Amino acid sequence: MLMFCLFFSVIVYFSGLFSFCIMRKHLLLMLLSLEFVVLGLYFNLFLFLSFFGFEFYFGMIFLTMSVCEGALGLAILVALMRTHGNDYFQTFNVLW
Repeated sequence: MLMFCLFFSVIVYFSGLFSFCIMRKHLLLMLLSLEFVVLGLYFNLFLFLSFFGFEFYFGMIFLTMSVCEGALGLAILVALMRTHGNDYFQTFNVLW
């Protein structure tokens, strides 16, 4: 059962990375795939901590940081939508 859970967390992580590489045109889809990667990492961390019998305080810190990362990404998305009208990276020019 442990090997299945570990295999599942690795599949979730790499599918999130794959979708991050494929959906690089839209910022919202990139943020969703990053959250999928964080979910895979959290599940792997949970398995690691429960297998060795450690406390789950680091897991709570990890969840707090991932929520802050998600809120920051959504704030950037809202700012991009207000200034440019869409979330395409083609319309966003860094040199302007």
